[in-house]
Amino acid sequence: MLILLRNHAVTSRVAFFVLSTTRAKSPRCTVNYFSVSSSTSSAASAEVLDNLTTGRAIPAASETATSKAADTYNIVTPTAPKLVVLPESKWRAAAHQHSHRIEALLRPGLLPSSSQPSSSPSSSLNWTPLDPNNPIYNFLIEYYGLKGTKGVRRLARWSPDPELLLATPPAAAASIESCNHDTDDSSFINNDEVIEAAMEASHGLGGILLLNATLDDLGSILHLRGSVPVPYYTNNTNMDAPKGERWRRKNRLHGVLYNPSVFYNDLRIASCETTTATDNENINNHHQDDDDRLRRTMASYQWYSSILSTTLNSEPVLHCHGLHEWAMLYHPIGSDPPPSAMYQPNLPKRVSQTIINEAVERAGIRCTHVDALRFFAPAALPLNRHVNVTRMDQLQLEQKGCVHAQMDLLKMALKLSSFVDSTLLGDVLEVALDARRLDVAASPYDASAYGLQAVPVETREGRKMYRRQQAELMNEAEPIRRRLLRAYEVFMELAFSIR
Repeated sequence: MLILLRNHAVTSRVAFFVLSTTRAKSPRCTVNYFSVSSSTSSAASAEVLDNLTTGRAIPAASETATSKAADTYNIVTPTAPKLVVLPESKWRAAAHQHSHRIEALLRPGLLPSSSQPSSSPSSSLNWTPLDPNNPIYNFLIEYYGLKGTKGVRRLARWSPDPELLLATPPAAAASIESCNHDTDDSSFINNDEVIEAAMEASHGLGGILLLNATLDDLGSILHLRGSVPVPYYTNNTNMDAPKGERWRRKNRLHGVLYNPSVFYNDLRIASCETTTATDNENINNHHQDDDDRLRRTMASYQWYSSILSTTLNSEPVLHCHGLHEWAMLYHPIGSDPPPSAMYQPNLPKRVSQTIINEAVERAGIRCTHVDALRFFAPAALPLNRHVNVTRMDQLQLEQKGCVHAQMDLLKMALKLSSFVDSTLLGDVLEVALDARRLDVAASPYDASAYGLQAVPVETREGRKMYRRQQAELMNEAEPIRRRLLRAYEVFMELAFSIR
């Protein structure tokens, strides 16, 4: 199925071109055209879908290879692979908006620039690394590995929403309408070569095609990981030659395509296409090895999906008062020095060691975050409600009120790149930074030089302030966590649909 999303030149209606491909043996597929009003009800939309008007025919691409790969390697290939085409004016506008949003969020934590802004159209923003001494932003380096300009550029790269590949046309229209500009780039639909080249490059699995994206865009405004360049082809004069000899690549691209299914099944399809009769005795073992590899890859995504799900259904703990930072500095007389004593070496402490010890000992610690517990001073560990915690305990302990759990949403979103909606990634980054500000404000450190007012949890009033801000942060994060869980579900459905 091919969906082109564009503005109609005269009306506010949204036009779709739908290319339906099947695994039947027919060498051709059908293009259908229909129009759905933005105000059309779901029932009316369903009626329109049931009454499509058949248009001209376009040759199907790579149908044999796709069917063979699906049959041989048990890849679940949709009966109607979908190709969603985003016109250049729309995806470039969305990419521009995303990069500027990320720059605005990170600007206070970036090192000053020592050079003039780049004149390159693909590098309109002059990125610099994050400041490792900034206590609000250095967690992006230390926790999530966003080092140097490469790290911040990774956040700024744009990616489309993979759910477009699962959405029905009316829902897809709503998703793209926010990216619409006045330019109409739909002339490609008259060029069979674009459609065939995209299906050829994706092994017939389809995907989201960013029309007219170039190789220079990859690694700058678009992700290199997971990208599928869709090259131009031209007919050779010898039309009787095999197809592989009749076509040759040019230096130009029709665009760049993204599809998790292509990314994770590409090697299996390529192996299937090159398999010969002499390989048949080993093909079952090869098949099993590929499936095992994909399942191992899938495991980490399943883990994060489970964490997101259990956290959404957890009971919040809103009385921990952020004492994990204090437990890292806990040092009673006669105990070993805390390993994390120099965690923020450039920040002065705003309270004495005596006050730190008293805050930890006052009512014990109620920390539920597995990674925070790893940095506790040895003397503080027995004072926590949960002791001898392992990674597997995270499924039971992670809870929606935890400030560090809100920060870790960014780690989970980055795990999906480049197959996560960039709007969601920006929202996750915003929540993570809000969580970090509360995390540092409630710590024993003095971050006033960075414009951060302390939340003095060592006092009754400070603890009340912390609980209020923690609840506000939890409410801010919950819908974003729910959206991120949905993003994981979509990704795994597209990437790991194995019978």
